Amino acid sequence: MTNIPGSGNKWLDVSAERFPGWIVSFGLRHGTGIAGPAALTVRLGDDRAAFAAPDGSVAECYPPVPPAAGLAALPGLSDTPDQPAAVAEALAAHAITPRTVGVLLVRLGGYAVGVFTGYPPALADSKTGSRLVHGRSAAGGWSQHRFARRREKQANEALAAAADAAAAVFGRQPGAVALDAVVLGGDKRAVAELRDDPRLAPYLARAADRFLTVPDPKRAVLEGTPKLFTAVRIWLTEAQSPKSPPIGTH
Repeated sequence: MTNIPGSGNKWLDVSAERFPGWIVSFGLRHGTGIAGPAALTVRLGDDRAAFAAPDGSVAECYPPVPPAAGLAALPGLSDTPDQPAAVAEALAAHAITPRTVGVLLVRLGGYAVGVFTGYPPALADSKTGSRLVHGRSAAGGWSQHRFARRREKQANEALAAAADAAAAVFGRQPGAVALDAVVLGGDKRAVAELRDDPRLAPYLARAADRFLTVPDPKRAVLEGTPKLFTAVRIWLTEAQSPKSPPIGTH
């Protein structure tokens, strides 16, 4: 859960299995005495479903890997797009759909690459590694320039190793680009350095909007990512609190 300083808003990660029950609880908490989803209204967008309660509270729910045709195209919603319980069940069913998901976590000096398959996601292929990248020097003059050049060389070598590993692990999947989605994480600046690698372009084009802020990308960290990339992400605006942020800021 992430709170936004100075507001009553927060991000929540709710597992697919718990999501329908969470919507019921949201309705009970904010429905001024009306039970469960009956207290709510729902509006579908391409990548989110907004559940609004009578007291003004809103839960904007972003399922993992939104369908290209928009949420209204999810099975079971053609006749019930305005029924909160049906929408909650459809989003949960979409979240647990078995997929092949690539994960790329990069920080200067370390990387973890994996491919997860099925549901619950199982790690089918992976590679982790680390390279020495010295911290910044407080020295001045020529010593500082030499240190900076050495550090830049080490950083470039570390990023090249991460790109090589990603190209190898993702490229071993059958088919031209056999990943349903790619999840990125670690340090945004380090990942941005890999976007010009033509080998990774087909995979990065499938990158999810959400970026995982994780510690040093060890294997244990990689193995823990499914609970994040399969969760329904909720921007919760409590009554009397500011409106939610513009799309693209999550």
